[in-house]
Amino acid sequence: MQRLKISNISRYFNDLRALSQHRTSSSLTDDLCNQVLVEGKANSRMAILNRPSALNALNTNMGSGRAFCAGGDIVSLYHFMNQGKLEECKGFFRTLYSFIYLLGTHLKPNVAILNGLTMGGGAGVSIPGTFRVACGKTVFATPETLIGFHPDAGASFYLSHLPGHLGEFLALTGAKLNGAEMMACGLATHYSVSEKLPLIEEELGKLVTDDPSVIEACLEKYSDLVYPDMNSVIHRIDIVDKCFGLDTVEEIIDSLESEASLINDPWCGSTLRLLKEASPLSLKVSLRSIREGRFQTFDECLVREYRMSLQGVSRLISGDFYEGVRARMVDRDIAPKWSPPSLEQVSEDMVDHYFSPLSESELDLELPTKLREAFN
Repeated sequence: MQRLKISNISRYFNDLRALSQHRTSSSLTDDLCNQVLVEGKANSRMAILNRPSALNALNTNMGSGRAFCAGGDIVSLYHFMNQGKLEECKGFFRTLYSFIYLLGTHLKPNVAILNGLTMGGGAGVSIPGTFRVACGKTVFATPETLIGFHPDAGASFYLSHLPGHLGEFLALTGAKLNGAEMMACGLATHYSVSEKLPLIEEELGKLVTDDPSVIEACLEKYSDLVYPDMNSVIHRIDIVDKCFGLDTVEEIIDSLESEASLINDPWCGSTLRLLKEASPLSLKVSLRSIREGRFQTFDECLVREYRMSLQGVSRLISGDFYEGVRARMVDRDIAPKWSPPSLEQVSEDMVDHYFSPLSESELDLELPTKLREAFN
């Protein structure tokens, strides 16, 4: 049995700015040796993410070998793009997506303890696993459209399989879910109050079997019954399906505006604000990604997301990803200049380009599907 522990972290875009700070070569060498701590007990292994100053943002050092990883080191990607180092960007995505495939198709069960922020790559290396334990400190989100990107790391697969059109809502808005909401929609398999997590870790470490039923019984022993509060999107699933089940982003926004004029619910207004903060191009690309993911296997989603990600870092169609990271995490002006600046100016050809095959000289993502069959 392998076990993933995601460290307790708070805030995302604000605190990830620590990544942009320069470090000496000696401290960097020390970091590389200690970014993931692996502990072995009986028949289990626990990987503890150990980049607290960077909120455990993922890099290829954390993603190699037997180590688990969380988050996405998007500031490093920003600097790679700025320096024209696209091969480093490709290597990052290739390593991340390959690892996620291996994790999601691994025969041995694994447990992800989501004790804190679980976003982007952090969700990618935990949601495809066997068991996901949420708690009172868990915060889940896929906020990529707010930085001019698209929900990746397998998100187009697992979001598209959520109830109704909740996946479209989460992908487009970047809205957060807490642990109770993750349980309600199936993103988490178990919920425990934070005080019980050390007990779960201790008991899992004593197990001498990798039988999933035994592991599940252990998790059930410490599970708590929890329900989303009345302000939760879970209680607005009818509105979500009515609006986010429409064909285009423009229709979704129009429908939300109509709902906001009919009902006195602040949720409609806050949802519209999130959509209007996002990159117009990213909204259209992300909506199509979720819709395609609903009819693709896990490996097909990862291969497509790899193509989309390379298009995003290439800046051939738009520099929105570069601009989004600049605005939120580098210059911190929170005033991205999206290109195109409006939904009306996003052409169908622009969106199609993100889903087109790579050039003849560019290899697609190769996954070991013959050794580990993907799931639907």
